[in-house]
Amino acid sequence: MIKQRYTVQRGIIVNVVLMVLILMFAVISMNSGKMNLSPLEVLNVLLGNGTDKQNLILFDFRMPRIVLSILVGLGMGAAGVVMQSLLRNDMASPGTLGISSGSGLFVLFFVVFIASTGKSSFIALPLLAFVGGLLAAGLIFLLSYRRGRNISPIGLILTGVALGSGYGALTTFLTLKLDDSQMNFMLHWLAGSLWGDDWRYISVLAPWVLILLGYIFYKARMLNTLHLGNQTAEGLGLSVKRQFLGLSIAAVALSSGSVAVGGSFFFVGLIAPHMARKLVGPDHKLLVPAASLTGGLVVVLADTITRTVSLGGDVPTGIVITVISVPYFLYLLAKAN
Repeated sequence: MIKQRYTVQRGIIVNVVLMVLILMFAVISMNSGKMNLSPLEVLNVLLGNGTDKQNLILFDFRMPRIVLSILVGLGMGAAGVVMQSLLRNDMASPGTLGISSGSGLFVLFFVVFIASTGKSSFIALPLLAFVGGLLAAGLIFLLSYRRGRNISPIGLILTGVALGSGYGALTTFLTLKLDDSQMNFMLHWLAGSLWGDDWRYISVLAPWVLILLGYIFYKARMLNTLHLGNQTAEGLGLSVKRQFLGLSIAAVALSSGSVAVGGSFFFVGLIAPHMARKLVGPDHKLLVPAASLTGGLVVVLADTITRTVSLGGDVPTGIVITVISVPYFLYLLAKAN
């Protein structure tokens, strides 16, 4: 009992520290960039005493990007931990399951067939990405289903990899129809560019992410039970199929909506749960918020680096995340073996 109470207290402290770190880097990011603002100038702007130029820099350029980076990280971290828990596989993520490829394909549909007509709305892209991710997930589960048997996590991942290759081939074919500006957009989206740093896109993404995060946190106890295995969960009276379906849809919606506006950040969904699990342990009541906050911290940190350090050009945030995260992930793999 004492050890459990210590673990809970430690988990709460870790989550609080993660929130403080996110706020700290957000403040640093407000002061950083090509057009420098001192901390005092930022404070004056936040208090309503800034000049028109300072207001433009902070509220129209920097704040939307900071908020977007945090929302994308929160969404991807939570989606990753749900998928890893449901499939009981530490390699599960929106990327390895092929959901990323499905969302990316529908983002490309949006660019080729909708955005080019000038009739698109701010809600269209997140919805299309969600539909693409949901269809990809549905097809993966359908092809992995065997009557009278539980779905194999390894089978799901292998099916996702195979379908992801097919989606990739179709995506490559459609890129032949893109003009230079559309191709540039897709390349930046695939690299993770945080392109949707506009309050209109954020007004759609924020409630989407926060509502789904609330739902997943509410289901944290169910995730703890499901993580024990389907037979054990059924023996404890849990409706496994219904809970599995609801949480899967929530994870797909979170990841698809986040990357639709932010760009392809699926690696965050793979690495953030691993980092959080090392910090707070396997209890999902602590792990879900920790993975979300870790994802938010990784993205806002990487974005701050791209805007403060001269990297020889406009480097997308996703590339910096990969550079930061891959060494740690390789360390985890080496330690596991």
